[in-house]
Amino acid sequence: MAAIARGVLFVHSATRAMCPHVEWAAQSVLGSRATFDWIDQPAGAQLFRTEVAWQGRQGTGARLASALRGWEHLRYEVTEDPSFGCDGARWSHTPSLGIFHAVTDVHGNIVVPEDRIRSAMESGGTAADFKRSMDLALGTAWDEELEPFRYAGHGAPVRWLHRVG
Repeated sequence: MAAIARGVLFVHSATRAMCPHVEWAAQSVLGSRATFDWIDQPAGAQLFRTEVAWQGRQGTGARLASALRGWEHLRYEVTEDPSFGCDGARWSHTPSLGIFHAVTDVHGNIVVPEDRIRSAMESGGTAADFKRSMDLALGTAWDEELEPFRYAGHGAPVRWLHRVG
């Protein structure tokens, strides 16, 4: 039996017309008929947001992120908590930057692999070059673009979806 993973799908901004398509894509991955609770997104006119906590097989987070990847005007994040034998992960997507993926620890911190740090240190660049490499490894540009949409969502309702098997 495969280990069960948990995570959250944060749709930070979607147009009204996109909402049912986002639901369909997420439900096709999660295998659930649950309805999403869409609320106004204060950070953008005529945009909506939702948060859905999910439970499923390991790798569900990657499948959710892939199902939504590349949609115009859609900002989202998917988290998958660490589970037996697997690290956690976070996927962030913005229309202007595309998708970012990072491995996370049990506290949700991004884990930058040793080889990536060594490569940045040994590239022979300046301190500014090293900072740019680390900002890319940490997804700083994604965090900066998503932060106004995250902040606007504090207190949003969360609906749990479960899928076993």
